[in-house]
Amino acid sequence: MNGWEIFEQNQPNVVKMLQNSLKKGRISHAYLFQGAKGTGKKAISFHFAKRIFCLHPNGLEPCQQCSNCRRISSGNHPDVHWIEPDGMSIKKDQILHLQKEFTYTGMESNQKIYIIQGAEKMTVNASNRLLKFLEEPSKETVAILLTENGHALLDTIRSRCQIISFLPLSTIQLEQQLVKDDVNPRYARVLTALTNDPRKAMEWNENDWFANAQKIMIQLVEVFEEKEDQALLIIHQKWIPHFKDREQLQLGLDLLLTWYRDLMYLHVGYERAIIFNGEKERLERQTMVWSQQVIANALTQITEARRKLSQNVNPTLVMEQLTLHLQR
Repeated sequence: MNGWEIFEQNQPNVVKMLQNSLKKGRISHAYLFQGAKGTGKKAISFHFAKRIFCLHPNGLEPCQQCSNCRRISSGNHPDVHWIEPDGMSIKKDQILHLQKEFTYTGMESNQKIYIIQGAEKMTVNASNRLLKFLEEPSKETVAILLTENGHALLDTIRSRCQIISFLPLSTIQLEQQLVKDDVNPRYARVLTALTNDPRKAMEWNENDWFANAQKIMIQLVEVFEEKEDQALLIIHQKWIPHFKDREQLQLGLDLLLTWYRDLMYLHVGYERAIIFNGEKERLERQTMVWSQQVIANALTQITEARRKLSQNVNPTLVMEQLTLHLQR
């Protein structure tokens, strides 16, 4: 299976548009690749660049073996420039350096490609500087802007780019991909319920912190089931020390939300939707203890706790209030 065929499995519309550009020899001077993390924006941009520079292309495919293809893969091609945020943003000086490069012809040909990762993180000054290139495009220069939020870019930048939207991976596709990457199937299902980013899913899978997070979450729901008067003790002794920042706390609440959804799925006979398949026995036992009404209330309270966290309410206070609400 060749490169475009692999990408086509998840991004058929993107592949069709870029292949048509190559077939017709109508490569735009600027592209905006917009879509969530893990949808292949970076990989496809490099594959596209390889095909443009490839010395021995096979139809629409780059050969992957010539010096140009190999150097693009290693990030060492002198006429393919990669720009990413310096800290939290892409700064004006980075774009000024890029503009300086614009004034030169390519080192090995007249063709030059610029790939800007996290384009939505350009400062206002950096964005205005970039407009100079986009307003006066060179025939031999191609810019590819990668972003998770295309609407965060200036309208004047968007209007000068061919916008290509990347579809998010379906949970089935992501789960299958993780299993192919040797993730335990029972863990792959949990990971895909929490993130649509394959890289983040793999990172969590290899991290003891995430495994312990699941254990603490299950311990908490067991306490609610059997010794709910000890729930606040678990929150202060284990939950708060483990889920230290807001991102981690949101993830903890997502785990808790997923657990209670599984309980509801069991109640209504929708077992194929259950995420924590490896904990089926424990889930079934808890459905004998908690009614649908109790579980529905818990789902509402967990969702409200997530909202409060996003509004910068004190995390300890949020968890204490949630614990009191989840106690029967």
